[in-house]
Amino acid sequence: MISVKLLAAAGLIGISTLALAAAPAAPAPAAANTAAPSAMQVKAAYDLLAAMQAEKLTRTVAGGSRFANEQQRQAFMAKLDKVPAAEVYQRLAAPVAKLVSAETAVEMARFYQSSYGQKVLQKAYNGGPSMYDDAPKPTPAEKAELAKPAYVKADKEFQAARPAIRHEVFVLVSELAKAK
Repeated sequence: MISVKLLAAAGLIGISTLALAAAPAAPAPAAANTAAPSAMQVKAAYDLLAAMQAEKLTRTVAGGSRFANEQQRQAFMAKLDKVPAAEVYQRLAAPVAKLVSAETAVEMARFYQSSYGQKVLQKAYNGGPSMYDDAPKPTPAEKAELAKPAYVKADKEFQAARPAIRHEVFVLVSELAKAK
């Protein structure tokens, strides 16, 4: 009786394996933009990084990284303090240019240079952790700017790329930590 059950189970496994093999393969994920970005895209990404004060984002990512002890953390933060902001922008510009279009970079740089964008940056880099969205409230004029189609499109693309940008910042922090 047990052998009959085992044979039946083996038959079901064999049939399901055949069904999976016969099923069409899932579509391959879209390839990442591996082409080298143009000089215009890199310049736009550089300007975006400068507008969003990416050196502060670098400190934020480094602060959230794990170190063996507090002395290593302090030593790395001191090392990071010596890295000029322009070098951070320069080293991140090409990877970020692959993640966002030049139009998005220009529009988001314009946003971060606005008074509302500065408030958002101030809250992001100087505010403590929060369990809910406590972004600054825009004025009616700022709301009108935020409703423009160019900004809405750019913000959507930028928000989608934000985790990848943070990853690129983490890669930079790792490279800086390994450098002597």
